This record gives sequence, structure tokens and C-alpha cells, in this order.
Amino acid sequence: MEKTVLNIDIAAEQKRALDDIKQQGLRVLVCAGTGCVANGSLKVIEKFKELGADVSVLTDYDKMTIVPTGCHGFCEQGVLVVIPDKHVTYVKVKESDVEEIYESHIRNNKPVERLLYVDPKTHEHVMDDEHINFYAKQTRTALANCGNINAENIDEAIAVGGYEALAKVLIENNPDGVIETIQKSGLRGRGGGGFPTGNKWKFTAANRGGKSYVVCNGDEGDPGAFMDRSVMEGDPHKLLEGIAIAAFAVGADEAYIYVRAEYPLAIKRLRKAIADAEARHFLGDKIMGSDFNLTIHIKEGAGAFVCGEETALIASIEGERGMPRPKPPFPANKGLFGRPTLINNVETLANVPVIIRKGADWFSSMGTETSKGTKTFALTGEVNNTGLIEVPMGTTLREIVFDIGGGIRGGKKFKAVQIGGPSGGCLTEEHLDLPMDYDSLIKAGAMVGSGGLVVMAEDTCIVEVARFFMNFTQNESCGKCVPCREGTKNMLRILEKIVAGKGEMKDLETLEELAKSVKDGSLCGLGKTAPNPVLSTLKYFRDEYIAHIKDKKCPAGVCTAMKKIVIVPELCKGCTKCARNCPVEAISGTVKQPHKIDQSKCIKCEACLTNCPFKAIVLE
Repeated sequence: MEKTVLNIDIAAEQKRALDDIKQQGLRVLVCAGTGCVANGSLKVIEKFKELGADVSVLTDYDKMTIVPTGCHGFCEQGVLVVIPDKHVTYVKVKESDVEEIYESHIRNNKPVERLLYVDPKTHEHVMDDEHINFYAKQTRTALANCGNINAENIDEAIAVGGYEALAKVLIENNPDGVIETIQKSGLRGRGGGGFPTGNKWKFTAANRGGKSYVVCNGDEGDPGAFMDRSVMEGDPHKLLEGIAIAAFAVGADEAYIYVRAEYPLAIKRLRKAIADAEARHFLGDKIMGSDFNLTIHIKEGAGAFVCGEETALIASIEGERGMPRPKPPFPANKGLFGRPTLINNVETLANVPVIIRKGADWFSSMGTETSKGTKTFALTGEVNNTGLIEVPMGTTLREIVFDIGGGIRGGKKFKAVQIGGPSGGCLTEEHLDLPMDYDSLIKAGAMVGSGGLVVMAEDTCIVEVARFFMNFTQNESCGKCVPCREGTKNMLRILEKIVAGKGEMKDLETLEELAKSVKDGSLCGLGKTAPNPVLSTLKYFRDEYIAHIKDKKCPAGVCTAMKKIVIVPELCKGCTKCARNCPVEAISGTVKQPHKIDQSKCIKCEACLTNCPFKAIVLE
């Protein structure tokens, strides 16, 4: 194919954008992602602007620019303020702290030590990202610009390479060459299944010639997962560019971004990014003077977990109830409105522009033999450092939990990690050195999934964790197929029976049989993976299930029904405070004499325990 001559010089656009940034003087980056906004970052931004209005007081700069960015990832430490030229990252910043940062550090070069991050291992203050383990151990590709640019400014996106890859593929005018590059890179779908991205593109491109679509799946439904949201909020132009490259490769001229309505900030920034890109001729008709046209729509979803499944997502875009359809036909042949459709998730598409710019070999040099590149994870639970991370595929669980995560809170012992969200599985201490890649995790009974990663300490009840995730998937089941609809309901019933102290040994056999039947017989991925938390916890923590059933005891002391609250006679002074605070009159005794609790009446509300001034009431 002949090369295309574009009427936009992207290199010149990039130079101009970089020059504009240099004119901004001292850049103060303030996180304006959803988490930090909730913690008051907008007030922090306004306070900085108010103080920086008088530039005459600045010593080293003639100007100061406050840059509202997307998510920095270190959400637990928000509001985050980064001043790159001062080599400093401030954490947990409040509006009341801004004046001190401004006067002490910006004007007089004296860092505010109390607002620096404190390493949980060394207990020392750390100045900047390069020396904070949470950041230093990461390799950011999809998230590279999040937290570093103004997400609502297209010029800042251009300055860091935005639309350079799109210009490259349009000039070379070789759609098949683009697909070959993606195949060679080894990129696999980051939405959960891990299907080779280049192969999916090739299957869809085989139907070029008529109307076809690209759909970006931003329906991120896993509890505690926010990887895609952070990309949409923090670097929306990278996503738009990835969609445009994919559309060019498969021959589509229309695309949809399916975003759950619970992401209003992401939707707002995507809408602005689309409008700005169209105004600059990076989207729309005759993109950059080529023959390539692309219109991108945003479809707001109602937050159904099942719409993460691609045929259910298609149904929702078409205005129908989000329910999966049998396959085949696959979307590559018959998808949205009956036309060939390519579906990738946000993180997958965000990797595309970087692969095109830096090359397939660069991307495939990271990761493992069968899982290339990097992967984002939402690291939550009982770790010191929670937040959004991105690491090379193959990074061990130990590195993530104890290096990036800073270890277990309160010096507790590591117990397990639930990976892959409700569809994933439970890994134990024996898996700490397991490489985190698609194939290794599947062999261990888990999965990468979309990247949710919940760390559990010794005082976590594994049976309750399984019940929690089963409750979620049962609520989210669309009810279309019997195995999922009835199977998840019955699995949940058994788990609730066990945590209530009413379980029987035969329940474990029934639970396992149900789990395997649901896995084998369900129509879509939701049902097929719903039993994973149950099967993996039964495999690695069966003794904990048995303790709940045989001993009527929760080893972690979590399950309320199995708690026994008792009064230690030697410590009880007979003050009657416990009896007066008991809502069900389960405590009896006379003044100045040890009291007793009637276990048949006790509802385990712990009112007596919290009100006893002598610590004479304990949990057994």
C-alpha cells in the first residue's frame, strides 16, 4: 500500500506542546482522580492557585502552574501533591497544609517533613517517588502518564507522545502490518480472559469491507478494582488513540466506549477528550488528512457485572437487557447490530499506542514467555501500601505484597490473597513466589482477571471471604441460565449456613459438586468463574471449613454466630454496667458480685464488651 501524506505534522505539534509546558514555570501536580477528589483535592488545588497568584514572591521561577492530574495510584496516601522540580512527593495533604508547603518549600526550599511519606519498614521519611518502594518497584506502561499530565488538556497528552502512534500507522497505511505488530508484541487481553489481542484483531479484520465496530469495554465491575477508571480519568487521549488504531486495523469507522454510570469523572473527561480530539482532527472525518474516518460514542451502563461479558455488553449497547448470548457466532463475525465487532477492554487498548511507538520487541522484552508486557493491579486489603500498581508480568506475589505493598499491616502474618476479583481464586503462603502471569495462576486455581488483588492477614475468615464473593456473583447473575441462577443461589445458601454455625460435613461435598456443575454448565464467563473462590478456598483452607462445621468455631474469630462472649469472674467487680447496657437482658448478677451471660439470649452485639471498665468481658 502507498504511504499517506498527512496534513498534520505531529512532531511539530509535540514540540509546540513541550514548549508550552516549559513556559509553565514551576509545575505543581495535584491528584484530581476520584479518590483524591473525595479527600478534598479540589480545595487543595484552589488554595494553591490562590497563593500562587502573586508570582513576584517566587525566588527561582517567574511562574507557578497548578496541574490537576489523574490518579497517581497511591490512593491511601491522598491527597497527593508532587513537585517534580523540587523532587518531592507530599502525601495526605489537606487544604490547611497548602500554605506551609508554599511558604516553606516553594518559596524557601525547605521541605515539609511531616507531609512526606514514611516507609513502614524503616520508619524514615522519603522525599520522592524514585525512593518510595510503592513507585520504585513498578514499571508503568498503560499508567505511564496518569498523575503526570493534566488529563483535560490535549496539548499535555501530545507533549508525552499522544497521537504519534496514530500518525505513524496512518502514514504507513498498512492495517495488516499493525495487526502483525500487535501479534508479535504478545499482548493479551487485560480484561480477564487473556486471549491474544492480535489474533482477535485478525479475526475481526477478516470481515473488512462492510460496516464494523470497535467496542471498548470500560464496565469495570469487580469490587475494589479501578484500573480502567484510572486510565479513563488520567489519560483519556491514550485510550482514544488506542481505539483509533484498532479501528484502522480492523476496518471500522465507528466505536463505542461502554462506561458504567458510576464513573462520572471518567465520563466527563472522555467527553471532553473526544471533543478536543475532533477539533484537532485526530478523530472524526478525514483524520489528519487521511481517508480514515472514526466516530466514537460513549455508552453509559447501569453497572451490571455481567456486562463485562462481551455479548451481554453488546446487548446493553443495543438497548436490550444485558444478558449473554450463546457463542458462536462470535462478535468478530456477528456482534454489535449484527456486524463484525472488535471488543477490547480499556487497559488492553491503552497499551496499543505505546507498542506502536516503541515496537513489539520492546513490549515483549517485559514479562514471561507466554505473558508479555505489564499488568495493572488494584492492591487492597491488609497491606501497608494500598493503591493502583503496574508491574511486569511474572512479578511474584511476594514482591507485590512485601515490597510494593510494604508488608502486612500491624505486623500481622500473611494468610492469603484473593486475585482476579469475584471470578478469581485464593492463593496462599506457598504461592508467594509464584510468577503472576496468566498460565501460572490458572494452574494454581486462580486467574489474573481484571487485576483485583485483595491481601488477607491471619485474622481473616476464609469461609466468610468465599461467602462475600458468592453473595456478589449471585446478586450479579443475570438469571438467564439455570446452572448459574440456581447454582450460585444454593452455593450461597450453604456458605451462609456454615458461617452461621449450622453447617454439616455433607455440605462440603454438596458445595463442591455444585461448584463444578456451575463451572461446567453456565453460559458465560460470570457463571463459569463464579465457583473459583469456593473451589480454591476448599482446596487450600479445607481445615477452616471443617473447624466451622465440626468445632462450631471460626479460627479467625470473625463469624458472629460462633463468637462466645464470657465474663471472667476474677476480673468482674459487679459494677452492673454490662447488664445495664445489654439490649436483650442476657446478663444477670448482683451488685459487687461477678455477673454471668446467658448464652441462649446473647446476640453477640458486644455492647457489654465495649462498656466494661475492667476488661472483664472477653471473646472466646
